[in-house]
Amino acid sequence: MRGFAVTALEAPPFPQSRHVDTDITAEQSLSWAREQGLITNEHRLRRLRQAAAAELAGRACPDVAADRLRLLTDLVTWLFVVDDACDEDGLGDAPTRLAPAVADLLDVLDRHGVPGGASENPLGAALDDLCRRTRAQASPGLLLRFVGQVRDYLLALLWEAANREHRRVPGVAEYVQLRRHTGAVHPAFTLTDLAYDAPPSTSRRVEPALVDVETLAADLVCWCNDLFSYDKEKGPDAHNLVSAIAAESGRGEPAALRAAADRFNHTLTVYAQREAALLAEDNPAVRPFLTARRNWVRATYDWSLHAARYA
Repeated sequence: MRGFAVTALEAPPFPQSRHVDTDITAEQSLSWAREQGLITNEHRLRRLRQAAAAELAGRACPDVAADRLRLLTDLVTWLFVVDDACDEDGLGDAPTRLAPAVADLLDVLDRHGVPGGASENPLGAALDDLCRRTRAQASPGLLLRFVGQVRDYLLALLWEAANREHRRVPGVAEYVQLRRHTGAVHPAFTLTDLAYDAPPSTSRRVEPALVDVETLAADLVCWCNDLFSYDKEKGPDAHNLVSAIAAESGRGEPAALRAAADRFNHTLTVYAQREAALLAEDNPAVRPFLTARRNWVRATYDWSLHAARYA
């Protein structure tokens, strides 16, 4: 499916870049995962190496301080571990199986990074570490946003688990909305804003134009991933844009693939237009916000071209 995605998707018209410490950060993040108990055997280590979290983060944040890149990379590493636990290890097969783990993680989030009462579960302990390190950056607004967005991600995983249990493929509109949360793009955006240390003010952050650009960027990241990963994910209960389109339209796989690619390409054009309008304002408080989103769109495309995770 990588061949189809390469030929059907338009490459994002944004500069390519990669952090100079990407390879170092990759090994540091794997060491962190071992220390947190997220890697317990060679199979899990191999899966994480194939995921190449640092490669994705290093392209999304090519020019930030090394400790900020580490924090983002460790978040992406943690997300890949959760994703694999749900999709491949059976944790997400049913809500009743997933709910105790989600409850433990929500308990971690409720502490907002305050030390004490760490989870005995490796996923919870690692999330607690991420929250504490985010809190230490002394940006309470971003900490609150991060915690809320991870909470949305966890609750959306329960939606996926219910779909798997009933072998249900959601409609396109439902899928598009929930995919923004199951993809965990928003907490990654927030830690990227933290890495650049220049988020827009709260009042500017909630302006419709910025909210619109963020939503478009999140969709592009998720749909790009869906098209590159379709071969790995397709099945009777697949959570993938192509599967949702095929089920709702009644058309076959080739037509659904083409429709998904067309949706990505059209949205990329709209995104570029909306971004250009904001850049024309020449507001220095908004430029880092836009840079972070365009970097994530480009990074996801470039990472997907080479990631062994979807080979």
